[in-house]
Amino acid sequence: MKIMAVDYGQVRTGVAFSDPLGMIAASSLVVTERDANDLAQKLAELAVQNAAERIVVGNPKNMDGTEGFRSEASRAFAEILRSLVGVEVIMWDERRTTVDAARILHESGKRAKDQKKNIDAVAASIILQSYLDFIR
Repeated sequence: MKIMAVDYGQVRTGVAFSDPLGMIAASSLVVTERDANDLAQKLAELAVQNAAERIVVGNPKNMDGTEGFRSEASRAFAEILRSLVGVEVIMWDERRTTVDAARILHESGKRAKDQKKNIDAVAASIILQSYLDFIR
């Protein structure tokens, strides 16, 4: 099963896709869009183009597990996306993914300027791989 993961952001949103067997996070990209409805439409089109059978939206919970403003915004975005696609859309805990993504990019030698362009895509890949590991 091919799965799409989303690291929702106010300006840049990371998107990752699994391989066709749903084993590993295989590809990722960043979509730049400020309007949630326009972003959801773009992501719905990407889901169709990439034959995604499920979409996982990162839920940025607080470290104590509570849900704050960003979590609520992600849930609202997931609802918009759910209304546009014919596949299951689920929320997935994404605590620390941005921190982990920054560490990975830093360790790979990426300059801070380059990290900003890629961090959301890497965070989406981390969300996706975490979900794939869980369902296995």
